[in-house]
Amino acid sequence: MTIDELPIGMRIKRLRTRRGMSRPVLAGLLGRSAEWVKAVENGRIKTPALPMLLRIARALEIKDLAELTGDGYAVPVGVFAGERHAALTDVQQALTDYRTHNASRPESVGHLAVRLNQAWTIRHSSPDHRTQLGALLPGLIRDAQGAVRAGGPDRRSARRVLAGVYQLADFYVAYQPAPELVWLVADRALNEGYESDDPYVIACGAWAMVQALRDSGRWEEAIGLARTAGERIAPYLDRDNTPNDWHGIAGALDAELAYVHARCGRHGEAWAYWERADRVASALGADYRHVQTSFSMPVMAAHATTLGVELRRSGEAVRAANSFDAGSIASVPRRSRHFIEVARAHTQRAEHAVAFALLDKAAQTAPETIRYNGFAREMLHGLRKNPPSGLRTDIRRLCDEVGIAA
Repeated sequence: MTIDELPIGMRIKRLRTRRGMSRPVLAGLLGRSAEWVKAVENGRIKTPALPMLLRIARALEIKDLAELTGDGYAVPVGVFAGERHAALTDVQQALTDYRTHNASRPESVGHLAVRLNQAWTIRHSSPDHRTQLGALLPGLIRDAQGAVRAGGPDRRSARRVLAGVYQLADFYVAYQPAPELVWLVADRALNEGYESDDPYVIACGAWAMVQALRDSGRWEEAIGLARTAGERIAPYLDRDNTPNDWHGIAGALDAELAYVHARCGRHGEAWAYWERADRVASALGADYRHVQTSFSMPVMAAHATTLGVELRRSGEAVRAANSFDAGSIASVPRRSRHFIEVARAHTQRAEHAVAFALLDKAAQTAPETIRYNGFAREMLHGLRKNPPSGLRTDIRRLCDEVGIAA
């Protein structure tokens, strides 16, 4: 067997040993066990999904995914991850110097909650949401941490706010070349929820952690956490005075379960959870939207497209996309992501001109969404290499805007 014919697992082992890296060291960099790495290398489990392959490539300092995949199709690792946002260092410093003593008087929890709500509004309404959050998060993180450290009778309330700040930070650090920060903020959000002893805040933190687990290929753990969080909040949902957002996060957890099952190729389970979540969204009404997760009737319609894509049923995905008006998705970044998901469906159908039009629409809607979306960058990379007739100039222009070199 030639080097080009080696399976991915054997390639990982070859590249790891070439670097003099042990299995436990690689496992630690990936957030997995040494036994898992061994199983991948020996082919006992299936090839990791793209997000995990990217983490492996970064851990092994590989610049071209073809070194792992062996398909001869040279794709720079940076194509999928996007560039490092200008404010990432400031946000990272705020996250990692949280134990620094702050002698100043802490800000009131009520005022911090107002600032957090304003930040969520900016996140959903701004085409350049990452830049806007990058300016707000360092101060918000430090001030919320200071309020928790100050203790006193408001400490539990401060922990609820800090959990929300970490949940917001999760959207900023996602899809940037710093995967360790995704785990950091997701873990802290969940931990602050437990410390506040608030089932709703715990469920919101679990939702963020489920996404981190899903994108690293830890599907069964993601399913287990989503179910546990849903079960914990379920007893409160039959009460007359339970806020709508408690129902909203329960529906969002079901939507995540649908997504994870779709990633696993489990058609029946995926649609069963989607139907459960959709019933919750319908009961909450057309005007409802959960701030953190964007859970709502329009977003559930968008989720149907994503399920079709993940299940490789592109016809279902396109029909779902045509069944509602994408303009009804209130969150600008989420609307842009939906256009990318529809583009994925058309790419599966080899309808590349349509896919490009949707990617262009995504860029017009929220340029900072497409710039950091690995699926969009992969599609644009392919389009730049093999442009549909008459679109070469337009594709080159969009690739330049997104930051994908020739």
